[in-house]
Amino acid sequence: MSHRLTTGIPPLDEMLGGGLLPGTLTVVLGATGIGKTQLGIQFAQQGLQQEGQRGIIFDLTARGDSQNHVEYAKRLGEWSVQESTDDDTLDLKSIWDAGATRRDSMHLFKDAGRRVTSADMDSDDWRRWSSERARKLDRAIGFFYGNFAHGVRRVVIDGVEPVDRAAESIQFELIEYIQNQVLRKEHDWLARDLFRVHFRENAEQIASHAYDHHDIGGLLLATSHEVMLDDLIARPIQSGDVLSNANTIILMGKTRDGNKMGRALCIAKHRGSACDESIVPYTISEAGLVLQPES
Repeated sequence: MSHRLTTGIPPLDEMLGGGLLPGTLTVVLGATGIGKTQLGIQFAQQGLQQEGQRGIIFDLTARGDSQNHVEYAKRLGEWSVQESTDDDTLDLKSIWDAGATRRDSMHLFKDAGRRVTSADMDSDDWRRWSSERARKLDRAIGFFYGNFAHGVRRVVIDGVEPVDRAAESIQFELIEYIQNQVLRKEHDWLARDLFRVHFRENAEQIASHAYDHHDIGGLLLATSHEVMLDDLIARPIQSGDVLSNANTIILMGKTRDGNKMGRALCIAKHRGSACDESIVPYTISEAGLVLQPES
């Protein structure tokens, strides 16, 4: 494949055989504070250089706090993130106006104390969650389609929390929906989901804003219980685990050399491409992740 989505980190692109494959999902897995969000911001920022539009950030944090996207983006790329808020009304007539529609991030499920597994909910909680999910997914479709129609080709999904049983994670359920019903859907069919009875009257604009969903790359940042890179490498994949459907898996963890701790990453999977499977140390600077491959 000649077209790759570069990450903004040249040594990592080299390890990936030129970059990430568009039309696929890449999972970055590691503990809290290991540098996943910085990597995601660098990937999204690189879209400005490669496609002419920065990527978008979909924050799935559900416990009231959000990732530091705004701060990181400002520091790493002088990027003032425009957030889509719950107060934003989805006005279908404004979809074709980039200034009114184009937003950099959305934090949709930010109710404080929200549990992230179905096992934590009683029947009433589950009904409330299902109703809220259906209502808010309509707004999510508008967020994604409105950005894709105006040239965005990168999606970073952040805030995925660790769970004991992957199959019970309501976040993984949402990710599966986004992957199959948004990112991997033909542009006109996603437009049908958004416009519904107003599809025909918008058909001309939909056609003129057509995009190829195979060009869109997804980067999923997932937090693990495991902290050490060796434990991540040995981690089994469970049924329902998002790793099982990922085209590419990048593991980020702590390393230990005597009494010194460090950080390193490795590419555990990169389907459809040759890759360098070395364990590569990295540091986090004011400019983001800096890989230190062996010379």
